Amino acid sequence: MPILGSIIKSAIELGSKLPVEGNRNLNPILAQEKTLRKMLKKAQNTAFGEEYEFSELIRRKDVISAFQNKVPLFDYNSIHKAWWYRILNGESYVCWPGSVKYFALSSGTSEATSKYLPVTSDMLKAIKKTSTRQIFSLAKYDFPKEFYQKGILMLGGSTHLEFNGTYYEGDLSGITTGNIPFWFQHFYKPGKRISRERNWTTKLDEIVANAGNWDIGVIVGVPAWLQILMERIIKEYNLNTIHDIWPNLSIYVHGGVSFTPYMKSFEKLLAHPITYIETYLASEGFMAYQSRPNSDGMQLVLDNGLFFEFVPFNEQNFDDDSNLRPTAKTVTIADVEEGVDYALLITSVAGAYRYLIGDTIRFTSKELSEIVITGRTKHFLSICGEHLSQENMNRAIEMLSQQLNVSITEFSVAGFKYESMFAHRWYLGTNDTIDIEKARKLIDENLKLLNDDYRVERLHAVRDVFVEVLPVEVFYNYMRKCGKEGSQNKFPRVLKTAKLENWEQYLKSIGK
Repeated sequence: MPILGSIIKSAIELGSKLPVEGNRNLNPILAQEKTLRKMLKKAQNTAFGEEYEFSELIRRKDVISAFQNKVPLFDYNSIHKAWWYRILNGESYVCWPGSVKYFALSSGTSEATSKYLPVTSDMLKAIKKTSTRQIFSLAKYDFPKEFYQKGILMLGGSTHLEFNGTYYEGDLSGITTGNIPFWFQHFYKPGKRISRERNWTTKLDEIVANAGNWDIGVIVGVPAWLQILMERIIKEYNLNTIHDIWPNLSIYVHGGVSFTPYMKSFEKLLAHPITYIETYLASEGFMAYQSRPNSDGMQLVLDNGLFFEFVPFNEQNFDDDSNLRPTAKTVTIADVEEGVDYALLITSVAGAYRYLIGDTIRFTSKELSEIVITGRTKHFLSICGEHLSQENMNRAIEMLSQQLNVSITEFSVAGFKYESMFAHRWYLGTNDTIDIEKARKLIDENLKLLNDDYRVERLHAVRDVFVEVLPVEVFYNYMRKCGKEGSQNKFPRVLKTAKLENWEQYLKSIGK
């Protein structure tokens, strides 16, 4: 029995019994109040803290309501225009004490250009702390001791960050990987040299070339790019499945996008089932992680540098373009309800305050503070009141895959005016043969079952549904053309305005 594996497993089992293991034994309301008060106290002498009188707020017994009454709601454009541009110009003590060394570039799925999100040293410490908690949670999964000495392949952005003389910029995965603790280096693959590679194709080439030298037990990354990598390894070494080269592969840690559409094609690459663990590590912070086996939800991190507010995702709080209304009403962890879609607001140790991050979530368990991500605020489709969520779309495609016994790796949908009414056009990415007319009818029927609003509007406003089937490579080639290849980049599930125009122009240019 491997000594190293035995030591690590014992340490994890011990760590899982300590209070730091997570917030399951904490009072969620008190944990959030304490977290907010601690952040306001630390930031009281910043420009933002002085503007909104944090020194007075922290003296209030009802600090949460006082904070909400004093500080306005922000989205990226408003907080960047008012505050974060000063940080980018090198100014210190703007929204958080000290200077900001790193900026994470968002994947840009909901905006035309990338966002520059501040990553403070306190944020990096919080991410490390939550990552340690997630490692401790593995004690609940009953893996053998041998497992704990296997390699962990993390397919992320380059750790060779761009430096402009004031700050470093890059993917959050590249920033955090460049700051991983020394003890983790033994397990981490592809290693420092390959991780610094900025060219995505070259990085994949290097990983494929070295795959046979590693004994991988865990893979981490966005499903689309990991699937491409595994397919390349299987082809290069003439294998049947990825387990022929990595027989001890047991865990896939994924996040950032729903895994549902990828499940069928992903599992074709495996010789036996593996454990899937979902995380919610966004560019704005480590929000939640799946902390126990067989759970449908992820546990929110309520006591580590994040204060959450939840905005019911409805017409009272958001306009027709899914923009947050200035009068939007928020609730805290004390008043959330299960089964309701909320847009997520955060206040964080990165200097974000009441900030709309663009994700929508739903509580699966209020008692355990567990959530699922249901989509993006900009990825809801409602051109005439059909109110299609990203969750509806994912589920409809999952059902279609099962009904036709095909793998649909990527998809997107657009709404447009059609014959004085409206229509939807679905773009399906698959390398399998699909009967387009059958797919069109099934998607339509699936959505009618999943969404009553859609069913009603199909009778009155959505005149028709169209389907275009494209090779999967078309989606990835387009992302490459847009400079969005690899790492944390995802193809948007809903195409609107300029993104739709650019996509349609690209399809014309390649004869599709």
